[in-house]
Amino acid sequence: MNQVQVGQKSYQMPPEDGFTVAYFLTVADIERSARFYEDVFGGRILSRGDSGGAPGYIQLANTWLIVNVGGGPTPAKPSVTLRVPDPDTVSSFMNIRVADIQACYQLWRGRGAEFLTEPKDSDAETYCYIRDPDGYIIEVGQSKPDFAYG
Repeated sequence: MNQVQVGQKSYQMPPEDGFTVAYFLTVADIERSARFYEDVFGGRILSRGDSGGAPGYIQLANTWLIVNVGGGPTPAKPSVTLRVPDPDTVSSFMNIRVADIQACYQLWRGRGAEFLTEPKDSDAETYCYIRDPDGYIIEVGQSKPDFAYG
């Protein structure tokens, strides 16, 4: 059983059964990143990590973010080095679906989110992107009610 201690309170990390998906971000500063996801998106910081290499854990809506500093290869990933991204070249990004993109744009911009542009319309959605403190981009999108996926 995985427990995350926050002050006097302990939280059970999911899942109790089956599996869940958590998104891992390599960051330059765990505390800075945890504050960003807490301040902008209302995330709940469950752990701020430590100098011994423990990652930070943030509950973000129905998702868990794991944030930790980069590092070299390990026995489980012998040829992989983790580092923060080049902010102009990405191979993946987080996608947040919202009910009201204009309200989220105004709220999150007011909380310090750096948007690349204002929300843009497409056939399927209205969307825009946020850049986090390490350069990761986060798509924020509102699906159009009459658009059928698949």
